[in-house]
Amino acid sequence: MKKKIIVPLLAVLAACSQPLRQPELISADTFGGERDGKKVELFTLKNANGLVAQITNYGGRVVSLWVPDKKGNFDDVVLGYNSLQGYLGSNEIYYGTLVGRYGNRIANGQFTLNDTVYSLVQNNGPNHLHGGIKGFHNVVWDAEQPDEKTLVLKYLSPDMEEGYPGNLQVKVTYELTDQNELKIQYWATTDKPTPVNLTHHSFFNLKGAGNGDVNGHLMQINADRYTPVDSGLIPTGEVAPVEGTPFDFRTATAIGERIDQDNEQLKFGLGYDHNWVLNQAADGLTAAAKVVEPVSGRTMEVFTNEPAMQFYGGNFLKGKDAGKGGKVYDYRGAFCLETQHYPDSPNKPEFPSTILNPGQEYYSVCIYKFGVE
Repeated sequence: MKKKIIVPLLAVLAACSQPLRQPELISADTFGGERDGKKVELFTLKNANGLVAQITNYGGRVVSLWVPDKKGNFDDVVLGYNSLQGYLGSNEIYYGTLVGRYGNRIANGQFTLNDTVYSLVQNNGPNHLHGGIKGFHNVVWDAEQPDEKTLVLKYLSPDMEEGYPGNLQVKVTYELTDQNELKIQYWATTDKPTPVNLTHHSFFNLKGAGNGDVNGHLMQINADRYTPVDSGLIPTGEVAPVEGTPFDFRTATAIGERIDQDNEQLKFGLGYDHNWVLNQAADGLTAAAKVVEPVSGRTMEVFTNEPAMQFYGGNFLKGKDAGKGGKVYDYRGAFCLETQHYPDSPNKPEFPSTILNPGQEYYSVCIYKFGVE
């Protein structure tokens, strides 16, 4: 009898003594290569609490982001690849990237500015999406790492790149703070009037990248209104209330709870792929969203100075794409929260303007803050 009691007890003690899961870094030596004659590198940021972010200067992509759960186990919570080659493949869909000059869609790939019609690259059916084919996600940025927590990226987007007027000088900083924030700041100046709408496109799964779908994550968005779209996901121009719709996330709601309702807007996006108009703070940063993963206890809060945020539910993930560690990224296996101005603003004078003029400085900030509860 004693033997039967002791063996399970030892097993329990052994299980309790298992070391906590720690970040597993991608090798900077094997990640990179060359692109357009420039060296692609991988940079590692660390904070005082053990969080780690790895970021490449190819597209300014967050390649990995390790955060702890409520037990202290670390997981990588962003989708991506172990090497540059993965990001060059046909399945690549903006994993972890900086987006510009214009995040989201511009209808029919054109806009009129000061009586001049500008034609942009059409890379999303008839529309222009996320800056075009050679958007900011597909260029090698100049990079400098001044300290263990900070990465500085710079890029000069030349006049008429992808159809946009003006030489646009852009600087972006990533900072992994001791408050467990991934803080992203953007600055830009131009020598000609031009639309600018920069954002970040990490695909998050707080269970860990490749660990199933995100339908059980609890989403809360600080927005009373959103911008409905047509079948091409271009805003109609209406700013509609979320009340009484599947787009009401003013209280924490599971992402998958209403995603299959008989709703025209959900059908257009194959789920959530819409722009929420934030209830902006009178001053300072707006608390835009909070996400909770109930099993791990991980939380993510989003703060920004932008007037809106795109929530995308991973509806175009195919469940066939093997990423880091060979894990398959399932359909609806991640979500994106992209702080921004409204889509198609250059064609919608009723929307807040995205035009940057010479002599002005563009500034945007997005903070993803991680915790447990």
